[in-house]
Amino acid sequence: MYGMLLESVQYFVQQEYGDEIWQKALVMAECKYAVFNTHQVYPDHIMSNIASALAKLTSKSYDSFMNFFGHCFVRFFSNYGYDATIKATGRNFTDFLESVDNIHSQFRLSYPKMKSPSMYLTKVDRNGCILVYRSKRMGFTHYLMGQLDQIATEIYNLELECQVLSTETGEVDGKTIVIVTLRLNFDNTHYILAKQVKEEAHLRTISKLPPFNCDLLLVLFPFAILFDPAMSIVAIGEKLTQVAEGGHKLLGQPVSKYFRLRRPKGINFTWKNCFYLRSVMFEIEVLRTEFTKVHTDNKELLVEKVENLSDSIEVDGKNISPYASRRDSQPGVKNILLKGQMLYLTDVIGIIFLCCPVVNDIGELPDQGLYLNDMNPHGLAKELVLAGWQNNSKLELMFDKAEQRASELETNLSLLEVWKKRGDDLLYSMIPKPVAEKLRAGNSPLSTCQTFDSVSVMFCELVGFNSSTVEDAMELVSTMNAVFSCFDSLMDTFNLYKVETVGQIYMSVCGAPEETPLHARNVCDASLCMTRHVKQLQIPSGTKVDVRIGVHSGPVVAGVVGIKVPRYCFFGDTVNTASRMQSTSSPGMVHISDSTKKLLPKDKYIIRNRGVVKLKGKGDMETYWIFEDDLTDGID
Repeated sequence: MYGMLLESVQYFVQQEYGDEIWQKALVMAECKYAVFNTHQVYPDHIMSNIASALAKLTSKSYDSFMNFFGHCFVRFFSNYGYDATIKATGRNFTDFLESVDNIHSQFRLSYPKMKSPSMYLTKVDRNGCILVYRSKRMGFTHYLMGQLDQIATEIYNLELECQVLSTETGEVDGKTIVIVTLRLNFDNTHYILAKQVKEEAHLRTISKLPPFNCDLLLVLFPFAILFDPAMSIVAIGEKLTQVAEGGHKLLGQPVSKYFRLRRPKGINFTWKNCFYLRSVMFEIEVLRTEFTKVHTDNKELLVEKVENLSDSIEVDGKNISPYASRRDSQPGVKNILLKGQMLYLTDVIGIIFLCCPVVNDIGELPDQGLYLNDMNPHGLAKELVLAGWQNNSKLELMFDKAEQRASELETNLSLLEVWKKRGDDLLYSMIPKPVAEKLRAGNSPLSTCQTFDSVSVMFCELVGFNSSTVEDAMELVSTMNAVFSCFDSLMDTFNLYKVETVGQIYMSVCGAPEETPLHARNVCDASLCMTRHVKQLQIPSGTKVDVRIGVHSGPVVAGVVGIKVPRYCFFGDTVNTASRMQSTSSPGMVHISDSTKKLLPKDKYIIRNRGVVKLKGKGDMETYWIFEDDLTDGID
């Protein structure tokens, strides 16, 4: 579906439910798009997923939200002036319902990838009508009902009540479609009265005129096709007879053998559809290859081959439809596209397709084996062909440029999403996501400053090597990259925030900016895991690397500092004490303070009293070594 449908949903959901609900719905619907482009095509399931997500976030049902989305679309497309098209279709709501397929056909020029449904009326009375809705999309019945209700209310000032009579599935061109029969109840008195007045005036007029033979229609419309309820050809226009090189051979043959339905899309070429869609413009393709099979000089041989080929022919080892040659550019072979309207003739109990060929410019006439004098004697068919010849090259150039720009826009939008994600990842690597969102909202950096009553701070230092030469320095950088990359992967696992690395020292915090009562336990688990992973790392140079870690818990103040390369920093005596705990630790050991020890569960770790240690600037403090519980064997 096109982005305009999803734009309408986003606009009115944010307006009526708030941006917070909308953002939650996008997350629950697993929608990767933050914004929608009007002319970009998106997967159909996005709207359904959003409706399901909103139903879970609120007390309403999925169907009610799909109905709401239908209302939203009608309210939204008025901004583009599309409501004027609906108003121009007819004086009454029923006139609009009979013209929906024509409206969709016109909008295909602006939205060529549109997958529009098909609708027709089977019964019309003073209290409403019965509408048959056919679509390739499943689950959009209530979306249609919302659209119809909004159009009836907003444009025609009617109260509409929709009732689903039946729902079934069918198949068109190998694809499954849903067929829904709806009863629409509304005041249809004006339409019925207008129809009665028109019929009475028509009867008064024809009563003064003599009847004429239906052959006259085949002269006025030289490409017309008359067929009966069995879908067999009864008669064809004189020009179509010339194209077929003898129309008598077509009489009594199935219409679908020589003609193929192009539009309306999504329906089968049946009597029922032709009868109920009489108010809709049809496009039918003349299959020239079938005429060629009948009138070739070597007729008997070709017919024999056609019978053996059944429904396909082989070209370069591939089976293709015999209709694939319809684009053949050889003169007089290209298929003819006919466009017109179905008319039911009660006298002969048949339907006649009143049409004319679709020719874009004079250059297409030889390809189709046609001439200007073959065009309908009435109307502007000849003038349009000549005008199209002059303007077609300019239109083609404009269309190519529009297609190129649309393709570039889609590419740029995809790149925008990629670079936005990269930018977010880079930002969140420097500043925690909750803090970054505050700054994005326009808050001052000072507003990010916050006091945390209890967090755990960990300092880890790499030991066991020095860098007295350039080669040693390069080896140190390579080793630090390997070790610190390993530590980075552990931060999310244990819910720690990496603050910074200075030289050979790695600093992380738990309990800020996301507060948790398990901060001491998380830091100790991460510290013990870091000591274990360092011993397992395989350094290319074979250097033995170890770490010494210090942990302390207490209050801190945190906030964003700096303009260039801003960082989320921590301040306070807790940070200083944790640094001193690390500097007085030993290689391969985790050194914790008494305040951290008090926050740990008693039976999860092995904690050994180290005794009183003198810390610079702090004096004497009682500290501890901490070990994993599975290391009890071998500890005295």
